[in-house]
Amino acid sequence: MFAAHMRRLLITAALLCSTLTGLAGCKGACRELSEKLCDCSTNSVEKELCLQRAAQEESRVEPTEEDEAVCEGLVEGCDCREIETEAGKRACGLSR
Repeated sequence: MFAAHMRRLLITAALLCSTLTGLAGCKGACRELSEKLCDCSTNSVEKELCLQRAAQEESRVEPTEEDEAVCEGLVEGCDCREIETEAGKRACGLSR
């Protein structure tokens, strides 16, 4: 159940990155945010798959300076221990 939830979170993170950047790869702060979300994975296999997806997105999506600023603001407040709460999701950019 948690693995399915993490997949949803990772898809949401990828969509957030894509939304913030149009059709361009997460680099810099956006990539760092993606990797931080991967750290929330429950095991090393899920984490590795997540990191691979983040790397694939990096080659596909290029954020603007504004996007990077948004991601940078989210990186510090994003905490895996809080990600299951609404406030935690907002802090990680996973909710509106």
